[in-house]
Amino acid sequence: MTVCAIEPAAAHENGAGRAGCTITADGCYAARLALAGDSLFPERWTLDGPEPYAVPLPGNQPEEPGTEVQPLADGRVLIHRLVDGRHAFSLLYPTGPGTGELPLGTVDRHEGTRLRLLPPAPDGRRAYALAAGRHSAAVWLVAGGASGPERVAEIPGGCSGGAWLDREGRMLALDRETGGRTKSVVVDLGRGGEMSPLLQIAPGSDDRVLLADPDSGLLLIRSDAPSPGEARLGWGVLGSTLPVRFPACLRLPDRTVTPFAVQPGQMLTPEGCAVALRVERADGAGWIGLWRPAERRVHHVPAPAGWLTGTGLWSADGVLRLPYSTGAVPCGVATLTMPREDRRAEDDSRDAAAGAEPPSPHEERFSGQLPTGATEMTVHHLNSLADAPRPVPLQQAPLGRLVTN
Repeated sequence: MTVCAIEPAAAHENGAGRAGCTITADGCYAARLALAGDSLFPERWTLDGPEPYAVPLPGNQPEEPGTEVQPLADGRVLIHRLVDGRHAFSLLYPTGPGTGELPLGTVDRHEGTRLRLLPPAPDGRRAYALAAGRHSAAVWLVAGGASGPERVAEIPGGCSGGAWLDREGRMLALDRETGGRTKSVVVDLGRGGEMSPLLQIAPGSDDRVLLADPDSGLLLIRSDAPSPGEARLGWGVLGSTLPVRFPACLRLPDRTVTPFAVQPGQMLTPEGCAVALRVERADGAGWIGLWRPAERRVHHVPAPAGWLTGTGLWSADGVLRLPYSTGAVPCGVATLTMPREDRRAEDDSRDAAAGAEPPSPHEERFSGQLPTGATEMTVHHLNSLADAPRPVPLQQAPLGRLVTN
């Protein structure tokens, strides 16, 4: 590998800060930047065996703090650096005692544009990046393409976020800012980047999609529609005419609540999906919240020591896996499950000690007129790219899609 001068890559822009590591959609691999003294190097974790283990993938020189890494389903790790003023992408893999590196190509760096990796694609074979400027954005296929990075979509307006809406890795939700307001849109990568409105609760509100579960259609959103000027956490279901909801239990004074994992496999019961939340105080102290939309309450539990903050993955049977690293256990995975009904009293005591609001059945709903011509909505799960529908515009909160034309 040629040694080059490496600059810090662009900061991560997901509203919650850089996660401790990145996990493939199938939960088999994870990747992170690990510390050796004062130096950073890529590290791949294997999570699908009897015990998790880490494989270091150091290069010829330490990595900069802004470097991004993302695992692929075949065990290789994509790395994004800034090299000689360009965004450079390579695949890393272990080769006996050393690290192999396969350069994939570069993308020009433009003033005022920040490029970052999007969340791992559902198929695990491809990887995408979002190059976001003030007035436009582009989606790049940076791994898994025919030859080198390929621009696959152009979106007018400033964009942020990023959530996959289907298992094929075709429908991508982005938060798009135009006219001083942010609304979520969906970009159809199977139709040359065709863009459609996705989430528009009120004309003057800022509405963002934080997480999406392709199986159930559950969406975790943040919007100031119920409380202008104050962003609230809510949920809705893609493919449903029910309004989005903003549960009171997710409104914690002087706390930042950020969802980071949703239970998959709940095809017909999105309200039963377990959701993992990161709850953080202003002083940086934090813990984990466990919540289901149907329960209207949050169970507060301490994070494991050494938790790679903001990282975790639910199994279909409701086990939350949390990667952690300590001096005694450099590569570990802790597990959590939703508390049983007989543990509610214990949870209530912990909630009070943490300063959380008591459970409340109250929740605010936003509903209204459906868009003209969009009254015939039905739940529609994607089985293949050919089945992918075009999302319909969403006005006052119902989350739905038309059956394919």
